[in-house]
Amino acid sequence: MITNQDEKFKKIFDKLEDKPTEQNMFNGYLALFPEEWKERKILYSKFNRSKQFGKTIPLPKPEVSLRKEIRVWLKKQNS
Repeated sequence: MITNQDEKFKKIFDKLEDKPTEQNMFNGYLALFPEEWKERKILYSKFNRSKQFGKTIPLPKPEVSLRKEIRVWLKKQNS
């Protein structure tokens, strides 16, 4: 979960010159918030290393979860 998600997505949305698509928003997030992206990837990596053998707790990859959050946000904007 991204803190201040709406504000960040709005900031990306305002900076886009092209049509706001999931891919454009994703690339914009990587460009504008590289530190947060790095933290997300580190958190995912730590979580994967801490799992015990045979016990799996599904956690989506950072790319997948960010794309899903962007998709949901874009749908809210269009409705």
